[in-house]
Amino acid sequence: MKKEINPDTSSLKLTTARKAILEILHHSKHPLSYEDIKNSLLMDKATFYRNIAKFEEEGLIDSFESSDKKRYFELRKSPHAHFICKVCQKIECMNLPCTFEMEAYTIENVIIKGKCPHCR
Repeated sequence: MKKEINPDTSSLKLTTARKAILEILHHSKHPLSYEDIKNSLLMDKATFYRNIAKFEEEGLIDSFESSDKKRYFELRKSPHAHFICKVCQKIECMNLPCTFEMEAYTIENVIIKGKCPHCR
């Protein structure tokens, strides 16, 4: 059974475009760039990024830039690390808790770079 996305819509109107983006991010096991999902969307690039900006503003998604200079997006979860392979550029969510703290800093994202098992 397909799980529905149901963000708190009290401050966010759930349009067809927004629902499409959220559904794609919900079903992905790793962060996605615009290039990864553009063929699955019926909207232009400007509409995509306008909606992404609203999702970030509302705290629904997190994003980061990879070494390939693309921005990657995922639904907001508990803080976790991402592994980026320096050879194939594959991005994986690591099941490692981000439990360390730095005085006077807020940790939002941890990026680990290296070679994945396939490229090693």
